[in-house]
Amino acid sequence: MGRRKNRALAGWMEHHQVTAAELAELVSESMEQLTGGRGNVSERTVFRWLSTENRWPQDRQRLALENVTGLPATRLGFVPRGRATAPAPAPREDPLLRRTFLTAATGNVLAATTPNTIAASPTTGARPTVGLVDVQRLRHRLTELWERDDKDGGTLGLEELASAEVRHILRLQQNGNATGRIRSRLYTLAAAFSATAMWAVVDCGRLGDAQRYLEQSVTLAGLSGDGEVQHQTWRNAAVLASQRGRHADALAAAEAAMATRAHRADSLYASLSHARIALAASSGGDSPRALRALERAATAFGRADLDIPRSPSVSFYTEGELHGLMGIAHYRLGRAGEAEYHAYQCLAALRPDQHRNRAYYTAQAALAQLSQGDVEQACDTAAAVMPPPGTATTARVPRLLGTFTSALQMKAPGSTIAREWQERATDHHGGTRRPPSVRETS
Repeated sequence: MGRRKNRALAGWMEHHQVTAAELAELVSESMEQLTGGRGNVSERTVFRWLSTENRWPQDRQRLALENVTGLPATRLGFVPRGRATAPAPAPREDPLLRRTFLTAATGNVLAATTPNTIAASPTTGARPTVGLVDVQRLRHRLTELWERDDKDGGTLGLEELASAEVRHILRLQQNGNATGRIRSRLYTLAAAFSATAMWAVVDCGRLGDAQRYLEQSVTLAGLSGDGEVQHQTWRNAAVLASQRGRHADALAAAEAAMATRAHRADSLYASLSHARIALAASSGGDSPRALRALERAATAFGRADLDIPRSPSVSFYTEGELHGLMGIAHYRLGRAGEAEYHAYQCLAALRPDQHRNRAYYTAQAALAQLSQGDVEQACDTAAAVMPPPGTATTARVPRLLGTFTSALQMKAPGSTIAREWQERATDHHGGTRRPPSVRETS
């Protein structure tokens, strides 16, 4: 029987969008306020609470945790020593209690600000206070944009929204009063919004603009000191480098992701790092390293505690997505049978609303079928994701279908089925397009 999870504490953290590292920091600060000495609560301590390895924290830690959350330890799922009751259900809190927590946690009188109210008052010259309420509002906004991308893919509208939030956060930094911890979180959010804008333009095929956003994101992530957003930034750098055919740079970026604190502390991030190493190594033709990385990615994923609250930036990385990335790596290594298997494992695990990913991995399955010589089945599979003329879609799927068209012409030149597919593709696009020569990258 597996170890029980403290679902009450996990539910509180998810409700407030507080990560394990952030909760550790808040509790340590509360311990300093209560006792005069900085606490030593770490991210690992919070993981032990969540896994119920530690079912009743030390007195100082417990009091500080109760001070941060405004709840007794028993309502957070902890069980006093000597008692064998099950953890309490996740607490339900009203908005007033939530705001009280946020105010107490930062030690400031906080006010949610908008881009139009951040400037200093023209009459008093006072600089507005920026606090955790502002951070929480921006996190909710970031989650909205991530959900929009996850459903529909990158668009010009998504890029503009994310870029506007970056500018707003930088104004907050310049014109607002904030603690060092809040400034760090603002840089974290700015880096994440910049990475979101970058991903949107990558999805649209605008790689030059993507480079500009990447450079901004790398700078902001470095200023933040946040291991999770640094991991996100470096794995985005690996994607962009691979898209541009710079496989050595892609491998270096994936290795940089492995050097972040997030990779070292969390097996899920470690799994994603190894998956990116596999993609970069397979693009460069290093089969032994790619296969080792795939094995490590699967092993790390198996060790990951999926119930731990994490940044929404890794919510896409499910077991299905791991299969999808493994399929791409196998395809690049010429292992088409394994590639098709993992593509269909991925498709079976996708949520119904993940339209862009479903189309993308279906096209990957078609390429794998074509490589095995199953031309007719491959064309049927690819046709299933060809959007109707005039339908708005991100560029990655059409580019991948262009790659399929090029591969089909090489596999069955002059054949009836190749001519019929070319006619269908030409009619769909309203003219002849030159198929891309660069392999698609997830």
